[in-house]
Amino acid sequence: VQLQASGGGLVQAGGSLRLACAASGRTFSSYHMGWFRQAPGKEREFVAAIHWNGDSTYYADSLKGRFTISRDSAENSVNLQMNSLKPEDTAVYYCAASGRAVPRLEAQSEFWGQGTQVTVSS
Repeated sequence: VQLQASGGGLVQAGGSLRLACAASGRTFSSYHMGWFRQAPGKEREFVAAIHWNGDSTYYADSLKGRFTISRDSAENSVNLQMNSLKPEDTAVYYCAASGRAVPRLEAQSEFWGQGTQVTVSS
């Protein structure tokens, strides 16, 4: 499966962004999807993930209540709504897919998108 992330940009603190990850190739609906991020000088970290059926979602504890992951099977995409953004949310955001397990760890992710930059100014 090929993944294409989009929607990043520059936003002021307190603002919102909606990231999208378009999937193509194999059957999107059978893949668990997730988002990770990597800030400058830091390791890539888990952000959110969603089961292939959309019934279960998972979030990094520090992001619960501000970020929402969803999937659109008709559009073969997974979205990440980010609200109340903070400067510390600045990072490159990557989408990931896995046919084996909900990708909450890098090692669980089989496919990766190219990343989209999110910059939050103070």
